[in-house]
Parts: sequence; structure tokens; C-alpha cells
Amino acid sequence: MFQKSPGLRLLQGGRAYFPALIEAIDEAVAWVQFETYIFDVHGTGTGVAEALLRAAGRGVTVQVLVDGIGSEALAPEWQQKITDAGIQWCVYSPLGTGLGGLGLLMPNRWRRLHRKLCVIDQRIVFCGGINVLDDFYDPYYGELQAPRFDFAVAVTGPLAVEAADAAALLWWRVQAGYSARQSHLGTAWEKFRAAGYGGRTSAARLAGPAGAGHAVTTPGTKAALVLRDNLRNRNSIEKAYRRAIGKAHQEILIANAYFVPGGKLRRALIRAARRGVRVTLLLQGKYEYFMQYHAARPVYGALLKAGIEIHEYEASFLHAKVAVIDGHWATVGSSNLDPLSLLLAREANVVVEDKVFAGELREALCAAIDGHGRRLDPSAYSHRPLRQRVLDQLAYALMRLAIFVAGKRY
Repeated sequence: MFQKSPGLRLLQGGRAYFPALIEAIDEAVAWVQFETYIFDVHGTGTGVAEALLRAAGRGVTVQVLVDGIGSEALAPEWQQKITDAGIQWCVYSPLGTGLGGLGLLMPNRWRRLHRKLCVIDQRIVFCGGINVLDDFYDPYYGELQAPRFDFAVAVTGPLAVEAADAAALLWWRVQAGYSARQSHLGTAWEKFRAAGYGGRTSAARLAGPAGAGHAVTTPGTKAALVLRDNLRNRNSIEKAYRRAIGKAHQEILIANAYFVPGGKLRRALIRAARRGVRVTLLLQGKYEYFMQYHAARPVYGALLKAGIEIHEYEASFLHAKVAVIDGHWATVGSSNLDPLSLLLAREANVVVEDKVFAGELREALCAAIDGHGRRLDPSAYSHRPLRQRVLDQLAYALMRLAIFVAGKRY
């Protein structure tokens, strides 16, 4: 449901996001709730970690939830600093001691925490695609020549209270699951009850640090927090996209890092293009991972045939998960348009109805397309080398097999 939001700020890349995030953490008086897929204490990530230490040092409750695959174990010195500061640090779905990469062979381990949320004092929430990872550094590729292309949004107002509820609920559910795995069944049951099983709950009930008050609703931009999980909100983000695409009259502009949309979403885009809507996609142009890079390309053919423009971003890694439709609807978040995000992972997007915000995001996307995008020629696509076509089909088949093994339809 859309809410009036008194404050909305688009943040492009780590250069805008991290200073705003650190400033907000430094202003925290009661409670910092932080969720991220990757927390890498390197470069800019060090500044975020130090801000959390400062907050804990002045008595702020700091809770950090990181993904067990995305985030490597902290160096011993950082583990000690975090423990000494009293930061509550938790790992979502760790693979387990001794399993290593073999843990990924189990389909239940594919359900990851991919959302990037930081809620401060139930007053401001940061949401987007940006991990705690330096823009010019990649754990696999080292130093980057140009920053990642990504976005986040900062929202103040009642949306922050909703985000705090969601973050608190997940925090305590993970805590309860950890207690159950350790056979502390009494503690686990208490935490499951505290986490709202059998009834609604609130952030204030779950953690309730002193001084964390609710935001006041004031007139402003309409925004909604859209969460995806494996319980009640399995299709929420995809439905938000399809609903907006179905209502489009003039333009659909999507930038997405890992783009392998399912049949319903593909058909929605094709129908929009056929009724005269200009559909433009800005997608990953640099090779990052085999599956994501090659599995995306077999779906391009039908889209290009329908007249959809596909531009590949080549300046650096594209990590954005954003869209603008008809100059007034926009979304910024963590969800890729691929089966991992839309079927398995926990994701969070903010959807906005506002011409000014949508216009700002559209301008940034058009600048990226004009300055760093390479338009994919339909003829060149259909005549790409045999080796590439084989790899594309192999990756697509493996992805479809993985979906089947996970018990999903896409």
C-alpha cells in the first residue's frame, strides 16, 4: 500500500550512498537495523563498519544481519571490535562448518538474504541494490577501473516504521532458528513467539530500544515498501512490475543486473511494446558470472523481435535493479528480474509514485545508456558465434534445471 512520505532521496552509487548512510548512522540515538547480502570491510566498507562501532559505543542498539554466502567471515580483529562494542551480528543461513561450497548443492540453501535495508530509529530507511562493498573493488576481480552502476533510496516517514517492523521480524525469526539448530528449544520457542508466529507484531514489541519513536505521517511523495519472501509475499515484487507494465502508455525503462524474466514478465513486456510503448532495457554488458551472463541471452530474441531496445552497460559492472514507467512510477531495490530473486531470495524494493523522483532516475538511466551503453543489434544477436550460442543455451538449460530441482515453476 502506498503511503505519503515526507522525504525521498535518490542515491546513485556508493559515492552518494555511503556518506548519506554513515551520516544517518552517526545521528542514531536508539536503534540501527542493518541487513545486507555482502558486508565487506574494505575501502568504503571500513567507514560503514566504523560508523556502526561509534553508534554502539554511545549506547545505540546495533543489529547487523548478513548473508551466509554473500559475506565472508570477518577478519579476527574486526570480530573482536564488533564483540567488544556490543554489536549484535548474525549470519543468515550459513553453509555450516566443513560444508564449504558443497552446501550450495542443497536446494534449501539457495534461499538467500539478498535485500539491502538499513533502518535508523524507525525514522529513515535506506533501500536499494548497494551492498557494503567499495564501488571500485570486487572480491573476485580486484580493483575496478570504474564504479559499479547502482542505486539506493533514502526514505523518511512512516515507511521507515514499516521497514523497522519487517527487519525486526526477520531478525528474531533468524535468532529463533539459530536457537533451534543449537537444540536450545525453550529459547527457540520463546523467540518464535516473540517473532509474531500466530499473530501480528511490531518493531517496538520485538526490540523496543528506548527513544525509538514512530514517524509522523505528513503530506509528500507516495511510496511503498514491497518485500519478497517465501511465505506470504512470494510474488509481490514481480506483480508490482507486471501491474505497472500493464498500465504503461508511453515508456518503460528498466535497468537490471541479472535479467532472466519468467514467461509472464516477458509476455507483459512484449505486449507493452506491441501496443506502442517504447520499452528500453539497460542490462549487464560485462562478464561477471557464467550463469547470469549466458543464461540471460536466450531470452533476448523474442524481446528484440517485438521491438524492445536492449542496451548493454560496458563501463563497469551494472548492479542496478531499478525501473521508470511513464515518468511517474519508479522502483529502486535489491530484486533482480531472474529466478533467484523472484523465486527464492528475500528481497526489498521501494516503489514510488512521483514525477520528480521518477524524472531524476530516468535522467540517470538515459545518461548511462547514452554514455556507456551499447545497443544490441537484432541481426548481430541472431548471428552471434556458435560457441556463444552453445554456452548461452547450456547456461539457460542449467538454470531451468536448477529451478526444477528447487521445486519451482518459472
